[in-house]
Amino acid sequence: MLLSNVFKRAALALATVCLAPLAQAQDYPNKPVTLVVGYAAGGGVDFMARLLAEKLADRLKQPVVIENRPSVGAVVASTYVSKAKPDGYTLMMGAPGPIIFNHALNDKLPYGPRDFAPISIMSNSPLVLLVNANNPARNVQELVAQSRANPDKANYGASSASFQLTTELFNRRTGAKFMHIPYKGANEAVQAVMTGDVTMTLADSGPAITGLQSGRVKALAVTSTERLKDLPNVPTLAELGIDLKVSLWIGLLAPAGTPADIVKRLHEEMVRIVDMPDVRARIAAKASIPMTNTPEEFTRLIASEIALWRQVAQENNIKGN
Repeated sequence: MLLSNVFKRAALALATVCLAPLAQAQDYPNKPVTLVVGYAAGGGVDFMARLLAEKLADRLKQPVVIENRPSVGAVVASTYVSKAKPDGYTLMMGAPGPIIFNHALNDKLPYGPRDFAPISIMSNSPLVLLVNANNPARNVQELVAQSRANPDKANYGASSASFQLTTELFNRRTGAKFMHIPYKGANEAVQAVMTGDVTMTLADSGPAITGLQSGRVKALAVTSTERLKDLPNVPTLAELGIDLKVSLWIGLLAPAGTPADIVKRLHEEMVRIVDMPDVRARIAAKASIPMTNTPEEFTRLIASEIALWRQVAQENNIKGN
């Protein structure tokens, strides 16, 4: 009888341990959720975070508080979230800079790609290849030929290592000879194309479309898999036979070890939110494409992108700041 009671108590203890994560997930959330942003208020990542927080608070029936922790490369915010308790109450609105490009350029960061549980992408912003409106090149092929004929005069503006890596991959896959000229931001790089200080730039769609509206630049291609609604007459690089598909995603991540049921709940809510007509319209108004993917797809994307851009960085001797 005594032995039987021991087994019963052991079985009860084991059941309690096994059911604890399930009970935690079913109870989630029972307090406010913090959504960390590694950039200052007012930028693209911050905009998406605030849009998501507004809708997620309604869905979760709990406040979702934005916490901006800006720093170079968003390292401070990324490190903070990577070390947070994995209970679903501290999340991060991430972008390729801290999650992909930082790791492609630096092996000694205080956080790693495996320190996060990816949940879903929320939006994608393809890049647009811009040249001055007076540039005689009518298409990408002519632009590439132009750079080969005059390599000493062919250059490009890039506002960060991510844009530099993308353009160097463009060089490699087209045989172009554009040389790098650094700028502080995408708007400055677009302005440099307007003034003729650089030949071209690959800019994210927001600054690119603003530049196009001025009439001082023209678009020769986009890096998305399909043509953009805002630029229906601009071909994709894929259409031109150039294997270069790049989009700057913005998405939600949690600390690694977050219970699977909580990740699943957050993913399901994100899918519902991004499907809302007003959300899709607000994302599209920022010249971005609303979209979602599964946690598994998001994880595979991050791994494959780190490997790709690390190789490009090594081949071109590009290092992080």
